[in-house]
Amino acid sequence: MGDLHLVVDRSAGGLAAQIAREVRDAVRSGRLGPGARLPATRDLARDLGLSRGVVVEAYEQLVAEGVLESRTGAGTRVATGAGRHAAEEPAGREGEGRPHYGHRPTSPDLGAFPRQAWLAAVRHVLATLPNDALDYSDPGGVPALRRELAAYLGRVRAADVTPEDVVILTGMAQGLSLVLHALARERGRGAVLAVEDPTSARQLPLLRRTGARLVPVPVDGEGIVVEDLPAGADAVLVTPAHQYPTGVVLSPRRRAALADWAARTGALVLEDDYDAEFRFDRDPVGCLQGLAPGRVVLAGSVSKALAPGLRLGWIAAPPGLARAVRLAREEFDLGSPVIEQYALAHLIASGAYDRHLRRMRREYRRRRDALVGALAEHLPRLAVRGISAGLHLYAVPDAVPDTVPDAGTDMVPDASALAAAARAAGLSAEVATPALGTAEGRPVGLVIGFARLPVHRVREAVRAMAEEVRTR
Repeated sequence: MGDLHLVVDRSAGGLAAQIAREVRDAVRSGRLGPGARLPATRDLARDLGLSRGVVVEAYEQLVAEGVLESRTGAGTRVATGAGRHAAEEPAGREGEGRPHYGHRPTSPDLGAFPRQAWLAAVRHVLATLPNDALDYSDPGGVPALRRELAAYLGRVRAADVTPEDVVILTGMAQGLSLVLHALARERGRGAVLAVEDPTSARQLPLLRRTGARLVPVPVDGEGIVVEDLPAGADAVLVTPAHQYPTGVVLSPRRRAALADWAARTGALVLEDDYDAEFRFDRDPVGCLQGLAPGRVVLAGSVSKALAPGLRLGWIAAPPGLARAVRLAREEFDLGSPVIEQYALAHLIASGAYDRHLRRMRREYRRRRDALVGALAEHLPRLAVRGISAGLHLYAVPDAVPDTVPDAGTDMVPDASALAAAARAAGLSAEVATPALGTAEGRPVGLVIGFARLPVHRVREAVRAMAEEVRTR
């Protein structure tokens, strides 16, 4: 539509997200002022040659963000508080000093959230749910969701799980916290917890708050080095499907060794099933829990598959520990919201969850390929790793020999400067450092997220990052 100057690249996918972004940019730039009326969804869809559902999804996203407002009989208009001076940070860019929550390199594309499928699931639940189901429910989760998750994890992750083993939680963080609290109660002290090195710095305060004593264990090209696990450890926290931040997949040899270690020592393996849904260049790898169900706690969530804001996660634990976590959940907060649980159960049972994951797997692969190619072109001295799965890549600066033609040894500064240059170019990036301040906190690499980066914007962003590097 000419007056809105909407540019839609049909080959890039994510059409609703593209429309939402173009309208959002028009509002931010002042081309669409507060109160400006937008075309009806049917008219705009006709002008763009798209289905009306795509435009409806884009408008709904912008209404949810507060950029647009829609009233029956009055159409859709730019919201009063939106516009050039709205205090909203540009998408895909993190400001200095931002808190630990919010957009990060591992965030999914929230514009791709399956709103219509979720809305249909909620409508189904509200139309069919008996009144009694809205009362206080089992703090371990509603039976329907535990059944669906047990079947799903067995089918997709080769887990050995029954519905009684599953506890529904608000996310991965709560799952880890409650398991460690249960271990501390059992042992009468804080757990000795081995953690991968490097690991996510965001997790460390949460783990320490449980009273756990953290012991870093190095990660190499096969994953965590099992022979370096400390004697006397009560548990080890691992991300075997796609290690954060390096992206390494735990090798079959190390998987077997880790299961043997747990059986021999009586320790627990806390398996953070991070990024297991999004694999690109390798066959599916089953979870560790399927190898040693009596010694492994499998923890997952929909934060990457759907959206972090849903706050829906789970653990699958050995029966005794599952009961302890369910009891702790009852004591702490009486369980999770039931309507959302039933909605997720319906989404899985109807096949909509699988369809969404297949669609996003294809789209994220395209975005990953575009980012890897652009980095190779504009910053060839960055060694890119960990790209067979997940929503981020791991780049190690100055790792390529000096034979790169005219890339210049000054093309790649340290990881901190690279992260700053990437953020200045609109990319989502952060430095990955060794766990617990080992190696004197020396940066070891750069994490760059690609889930929120449309393919047609990749080359421009990486070119801008390279220019930032040259001028720093």
